[in-house]
Amino acid sequence: MKRDQRLFDLVQLMRDGKLRTAAELARAMGVSTRTIWRDMAMMAETGLPVEGERGLGYILRAPLVLPPTVLTPEELEALVEGLRGMADDAGNPRSKAARSLLYKVATLLPQAGVTPP
Repeated sequence: MKRDQRLFDLVQLMRDGKLRTAAELARAMGVSTRTIWRDMAMMAETGLPVEGERGLGYILRAPLVLPPTVLTPEELEALVEGLRGMADDAGNPRSKAARSLLYKVATLLPQAGVTPP
């Protein structure tokens, strides 16, 4: 798992506001506790409201709201593929809606590499 994905997954896991040990987080992420220590230090340095220290555990203190458009590359690919399939099916009553949604994805998520219909 790439570091960016692991950090994203850590934030998602910690959004419940519970105190979690480095060992618990390491097991969940499939990495060493030392990696978790480094990840937590990096997250705190970048301004995320992570508090804690080695031996005690870590907690995400303030509520963290991520935009609803944060998708993994695989999720984005699946979404675009499904929408293209529907948009290209002239017999589908939802093809117009799928084309409209593809346009929105192209506008809101330029990293998707979608060309508006």
